[in-house]
Amino acid sequence: APAPPPARHLFSDPAEVEALRGNLLAWYDRCKRDLPWRALAATEPDADRRGYAVWVSEIMLQQTQVATVIDYYNRWMQKWPTLQALAQASLEEVNELWAGLGYYSRGKRLQEAARKVVSELAGQLPRTAEDLQKQLPGVGRYTAGAIASISYGQATGVVDGNVVRVLCRLRCIGADSSSPSVIDRLWDMANVLVDRSRPGDFNQALMELGATVCVPKAPLCGECPVKQHCQAWRRKLFGKPPPVPDVEDCGKCVGDCPLCPPATEPWDSSLGVTNFPRKAAKKPPRAMRTATCVLERRGCHGAPEYLIVQRPSSGLLAGLWEFPSLPLAQDLQERKEREELADHLQAWMGRPVAAKGLQFIGEVIHIFSHIHQTYVVYSLHLDGDVTLDPALSPSRWVTEEEFHASAVSTAMKKV
Repeated sequence: APAPPPARHLFSDPAEVEALRGNLLAWYDRCKRDLPWRALAATEPDADRRGYAVWVSEIMLQQTQVATVIDYYNRWMQKWPTLQALAQASLEEVNELWAGLGYYSRGKRLQEAARKVVSELAGQLPRTAEDLQKQLPGVGRYTAGAIASISYGQATGVVDGNVVRVLCRLRCIGADSSSPSVIDRLWDMANVLVDRSRPGDFNQALMELGATVCVPKAPLCGECPVKQHCQAWRRKLFGKPPPVPDVEDCGKCVGDCPLCPPATEPWDSSLGVTNFPRKAAKKPPRAMRTATCVLERRGCHGAPEYLIVQRPSSGLLAGLWEFPSLPLAQDLQERKEREELADHLQAWMGRPVAAKGLQFIGEVIHIFSHIHQTYVVYSLHLDGDVTLDPALSPSRWVTEEEFHASAVSTAMKKV
């Protein structure tokens, strides 16, 4: 079995834990941001409505900044203020409201889970993190802990990216913070630290600290309410903090330490607390090219209309609408790109499309989390009516205004 981490990495002193809780909660009460989901969670007397409000916010906040989420959240809660209202909505409506927020499967899973709560759980959300994670699709360990602690007062910790950063700095954890073994240790720490009387506020305070003070670059250590408990800060300020062995030396004291930085990546004094956390190098996003054609016709009222088609119900941008598009091989010559796109469009319209009739507009680059996507954009003006093959994916003609109101991705809006 691997050696346990030495005590210096853990929160083993009850007095220190109590002091840290008090300092962090006092700071949170003074400095917390005024966010709409916090206001709802604090004032909503109905437990299920409170849980729903927190749940929606936590799903939206995954991989998305608070400033972006606020407007989406307010519109969502205005349109679907309860689980029951969301369960009755169509996926198309959900996608339309979610458009531009990214990671579109989140909205789909949120609605699927709402329908399950209504149809199988009598409209009542589970009350514990364990049951939330077990019974609701799309609810993982973090989201379940956040809902249970904030909405229902369960004394359970949470670990998100902000908490990982705070804990790694507090305890000089320099092992790969994305590895399962380190993540498990961080969850153990979060469960030890969480305040038993105010678990929801404490978890939000820990995340707030990481979001506003203990930030990835240029952290505001002078404003940190728990800096006296932070080993990375003490290391930066005083060097090797006697009489406790240096974090790089603890392996020599107790055997191989699973939480110390590897010997090949020692403490860099120029980085200070930003030595932590450490992650394995990310794989670069893969490059993809896609030919996209904006087909335009004159509508019955004289305004131009554009053809949009629906993507498959699974995979990237599932269920969203886009201009007819075709993945391209890398390094394909422009002439060949035009020919392949013309053949693709011919299948839609049921009549030959001349490649030379496609007007090249330019290229649009959009970065997904794992894909560096280049859209090669063409346009084609059509004369007369066009009958689309109903056997193909759903499609429709829309005005520019209808296009922007549809469930289209940010990438297609760029196009």
